[in-house]
Amino acid sequence: MHYDIHGLTSSDAPTILLSSGLGGSRAYWTPQISALGEAFRLITYDHRGCGRPGGEVPEHGGIAAMADDVLEIVERLQLGRFHFIGHALGGLIGLDIALRRPQLIDRLVLVNAWSKADPHSGRCFDTRLALLDNSGVEAFVKAQPLFLYPAWWMSDNAERMAQDDLHGVSHFQGATNVKRRIAALRAFDVDDRLAEIDAPTLVVATRDDLLVPYTRSVRLAEGLPNAALSLSESGAHAVNIVHPEAFNQRVLAFLQDVGG
Repeated sequence: MHYDIHGLTSSDAPTILLSSGLGGSRAYWTPQISALGEAFRLITYDHRGCGRPGGEVPEHGGIAAMADDVLEIVERLQLGRFHFIGHALGGLIGLDIALRRPQLIDRLVLVNAWSKADPHSGRCFDTRLALLDNSGVEAFVKAQPLFLYPAWWMSDNAERMAQDDLHGVSHFQGATNVKRRIAALRAFDVDDRLAEIDAPTLVVATRDDLLVPYTRSVRLAEGLPNAALSLSESGAHAVNIVHPEAFNQRVLAFLQDVGG
């Protein structure tokens, strides 16, 4: 596994490990690097099959196999305890680690994640897979922003959208990897185990998320013993990109709240 270190460089600095969603790219967290890096050492990485690591996720490994990749990084860096921020699929990885290795997680931030997939999300996955199988990689990639961003934001960032399309096609992770990662998302279910996770947790959600109903985050906040819900009206699925300043401030306040 490959990873990048940003922000504070000291090995004893408070550390945040950030894990992105289905796209699996470390670059997803670019809007967070400067703000969070002033107070923390940040670890970003490409998921297996989604960039520098190459290869594919195991056929039947599920989210646990992706969490094992993170634990490989943790072992290499000899991390004792760290904060974990996960977006969507990355949040599921954080939940898996919090259940299997609770001593590692200091604080947990879950962004538009879930303990059990919603049927609506399944409909979205079916649509994207149909595009991939019947219309090809370009159609799959061009549809991706529709599930990530609000329409107004895509309109205001049309040039970026075009560049992202080109990059997404030229660096496509492969149909097999996409399908295995989506299968892992659908199979993940820790809904009846949330009470076992006692790490202080910030659950971030938006009401206008097209891919994951915000009610999934409400369920996380209600089921996790030490969770707080931060629910905003806008920002869609990629709220940390659409509203980075507000997101960064909320996360910093949570991670630096030593009394809470």
